[in-house]
Amino acid sequence: MTKHPHGCLMVFPRPEWEKFRERIAALPMSAQWWKRIFLGNAMDVEMDGTGRVLISPELRQAAGISKDAILLGMGNHFELWDKASYDAQEAKAMQGEMPDVFKDFSF
Repeated sequence: MTKHPHGCLMVFPRPEWEKFRERIAALPMSAQWWKRIFLGNAMDVEMDGTGRVLISPELRQAAGISKDAILLGMGNHFELWDKASYDAQEAKAMQGEMPDVFKDFSF
């Protein structure tokens, strides 16, 4: 689990984290601070017997998670957001144009 620059936590299964970590570690020195943000704030978490994960106060504070949270499946990882922050970011995105990559995308 690590911080995402947009104010959420990224949660990876171990094999996906290994791939992501290698890609981040290979970035050039010009990305050193981003490497620190992603790699320096990562921490292992374990599920308890009922499938729950305890998020440290430091990570909750870094992501601005105060009360209600949203867990989003993002393909190879999850994002954990503070609900109010996610709602605000989603509303902002919905006010703008759909990105060009979706122009020819069939739903």
